[in-house]
Amino acid sequence: MYIGIDVGGTFTDAVLLDNDGVRATAKVATRDDLLSSLLDVLDKVMDNISGHKIKRVVLSTTMITNLILENKYDPVGLILIPGPGVSHNNFMYNADTKIISGAIDYRGREIAPLKKNEIAEVANDLAEKKYKKAAVIGKFSPRNKSHEVEVAKILEEFYPGWNIELGHRVTGQLNYPRRIISTMLTCASKEKYKYFINSVLNALEKRDIDASVFMLKADGGTVPIKNSADGPVETIFSGPAASTVGVQALTSAGETEVVVDIGGTTTDLALILNGQPLISSQGASIKNYITHVRTLSVRSVAVGGDSKIECSGEQIVVCPRREGQPYCLGGPSPTPTDALRFLGLTELGDKSKAEKAMEMIGGITGRSSEEAAEKVKDLVVDTITREIQDMFYKWEQEPAYRVWEVLQRSKEKPNIVIGVGGGAAGFIKQIAFRLDASPLIPQYAPVANAIGAAVSMPILQVTLRADTEQGYYSIEEEGLQYKIKDQKFSEGEAVDLACEFLDKKANANSFNMGQNEIEVIRRETFNMVRGFVTTGKIYDICVQTPRKLLGRFGEKGGGK
Repeated sequence: MYIGIDVGGTFTDAVLLDNDGVRATAKVATRDDLLSSLLDVLDKVMDNISGHKIKRVVLSTTMITNLILENKYDPVGLILIPGPGVSHNNFMYNADTKIISGAIDYRGREIAPLKKNEIAEVANDLAEKKYKKAAVIGKFSPRNKSHEVEVAKILEEFYPGWNIELGHRVTGQLNYPRRIISTMLTCASKEKYKYFINSVLNALEKRDIDASVFMLKADGGTVPIKNSADGPVETIFSGPAASTVGVQALTSAGETEVVVDIGGTTTDLALILNGQPLISSQGASIKNYITHVRTLSVRSVAVGGDSKIECSGEQIVVCPRREGQPYCLGGPSPTPTDALRFLGLTELGDKSKAEKAMEMIGGITGRSSEEAAEKVKDLVVDTITREIQDMFYKWEQEPAYRVWEVLQRSKEKPNIVIGVGGGAAGFIKQIAFRLDASPLIPQYAPVANAIGAAVSMPILQVTLRADTEQGYYSIEEEGLQYKIKDQKFSEGEAVDLACEFLDKKANANSFNMGQNEIEVIRRETFNMVRGFVTTGKIYDICVQTPRKLLGRFGEKGGGK
């Protein structure tokens, strides 16, 4: 048996699967005491089934996404070592940013030393401003980490209690601005993410579940949850990935559809083309930040069933934040969920409290309760529809989308809108109508995220970096370096070599995979030029096993 759990900002969902399909589902409120929510949802979904029968547990969460969208992450001091070149004004972020001397070139050679006194001044300044977290990022630290390590050592000497994150540990890719953002968000969220992991492991132990436990990443693959502790940023779009994979599992194979997952805190958007989720050609983008996180092409919109409603005169505004549960569930103020409950579009909560919530809105804005509820519903539909239309423009720029258009032999948009999540029943028909598309709410839509988590399989990855001039290559995941034997070592040979390492890794982990299934997700070449002569090349290759589903439960799917 397998369990999938999705921890959202409002609800925690779970599903229990066996070889015949979905055996049980459960939904409970996500409380501040996360452990109690996890124990509650496990008890409901297992229903007297022994924990020893559970072989695999996979989790997804919107926790990191919500922290960022709601600006609830911890403040981080940025210490940057950009070296010469681009103006330092380009490295000013929405954080206390300190730029220090020192430089490593693209080959990994030191061309300017650090200044210890300068680092001490920066540390003291951040300490005076009450910072206890710092992210240190050098421009070419993936080529040589020594400057980052030295800065961290000095910071720890002065302030041993600080949480310090280094750019080269977060990602080995060279795009400097994205590495800065990835490192900053990792530093800001790691403490809260470790609390999440500890709560999960504690809950499973209390229910005697000794199973393999995985975390769903933004690209729809999974990683052992303990291994994910150092990379919470990889879960930025774990929730949207779960809903996308869930829709993939709940609809017919080969479908093309827009995914709209309306939760309590956010609405997540994604696209499935011919049965496969669209992968972003860039890193995960959130609040105008672009990271190095490989992700499905998704977007989280800060509006959901629990968004706060504010009134000013006759104006009603659905705010991009929440202040607890809907009024009909005992919360402090009216929300879109109260509007849906009043209109009979959901059975969630106390109807009389929803009526009172809409009376409050109507009384302030000069509307009847029904007019107020309809207006709130329309505002949410308008917001989500605009975001989908904007996403279509971005989706159309993706290489995979362009290939899909060529195969269609006509320029057209997907015309099916799949609604999942707690708010789908109340909003999806109107959203589809605005988009001139057909709405569909599949079976198990309220727990689609948990199903997506449950059916997601692990992904293995190998990153190879080769320097033909220096005559070596390294495998990042192993931390080992090898000699290049062929003096004419080419990019193709680098890819083949990376695939060989991945194949060995897959065999060691009992993966059934053919060589033609390996995905090359990054291949970059840098020429080494001296005296106008190319003296060598640097190859940066990343390959991974393909993303697969444990089972399908759609119209043409059965169980596992």
